[in-house]
Amino acid sequence: MRKIDWYILKKFLVTFIFCMLLFTVIAVAIDSSEKTDDFVKAGVSTKQILGEYYLGFVPWIWSLLFPLFVFIAVIFFTSRMATRSEVIAILASGTSYNRFLRPYLIGGIMLAALLWFGSRYWIPKALFIKSNFQSKYLDKNKKKDNQGSNNYYLRTDSNTFIGMRRYDTATKTAGNFFLNRIKGNKTIYNLRADAIRWDTAVKKWQLTNAVERMVDSAGEKIAVHPAYTLNMNLEPDELRKDDYLKDKLTTPELVHYIKREELRGTEGLNAYKVERYRRTATPATVLLLTMIGVVVASRKTRGGSGMHLALGITIAAMFIISDRFSTVFATKGNFPPLIAAWLPNIVFAGVAWWLYRKTPK
Repeated sequence: MRKIDWYILKKFLVTFIFCMLLFTVIAVAIDSSEKTDDFVKAGVSTKQILGEYYLGFVPWIWSLLFPLFVFIAVIFFTSRMATRSEVIAILASGTSYNRFLRPYLIGGIMLAALLWFGSRYWIPKALFIKSNFQSKYLDKNKKKDNQGSNNYYLRTDSNTFIGMRRYDTATKTAGNFFLNRIKGNKTIYNLRADAIRWDTAVKKWQLTNAVERMVDSAGEKIAVHPAYTLNMNLEPDELRKDDYLKDKLTTPELVHYIKREELRGTEGLNAYKVERYRRTATPATVLLLTMIGVVVASRKTRGGSGMHLALGITIAAMFIISDRFSTVFATKGNFPPLIAAWLPNIVFAGVAWWLYRKTPK
């Protein structure tokens, strides 16, 4: 690292932080103006709004726009360097173009690593605070999908199936419960009960008027229990739909959740899978947009910074549109989530290579 590397890297990071803080202030101002009525109706204090809602909102907006912040920062300060002929002077001194890209590459890797770690651990914890506030105060008057009576049929492990009717999320009770354990193509165990209730003291399910049927080579055995304690691989929170769940889970928790729900035969997991893969793909996007930004803005043009920013915003808009399309196709259709998360990066990696080849060196 030479002095010119530190000069470029410093400008990169300082401009990025400035862009991030500027857009954060704008985002908070717009969001607060839209939710003022909701805050007033909920009767929350300013301390609660700042300490709970915006404590999670700010990291969320950072994670959402982080690649865009990096892209704009690179274009802005590199364009100014090109306008002042600093790039020409660096290349005229005998520095190769690839050597000129080194501090950008280092800065992009640093920021990509920061986003990678943050999106896996820090940001989900912040969103846990925000989503709890939002569901408790802002969404409390909205109709909940899992409020009232619900019927469930699901798989708790590879060979156990359960069902219950009229499950109430408030009282954590349900009626007409059954459990079937399968071996091969035969039912070897059946448990039925008139009612089921979650016991918060022992963290287990309590059954009323339960009847057990056990089938083996010797025959069938039946046992009747007025009260029966069932240790089942299922907790009440898992029966209540959480619209913010995929954002609140850290990556290890999200991977575990996907595996568990696949084992249970749950459908509609593509949104969770896209989120899992995107947490790795987005940091790669940061590095990719850094390279696109520098090859676009390092060329001196008559339009100056305005032309570079216009071109940069166009490229960013195309990237966001392609990302949204691939996400919709994955969550609403049969498009593979892994490809959906990485497809925009793959396409724009080709764009970056083409721009690099065309850039005067």
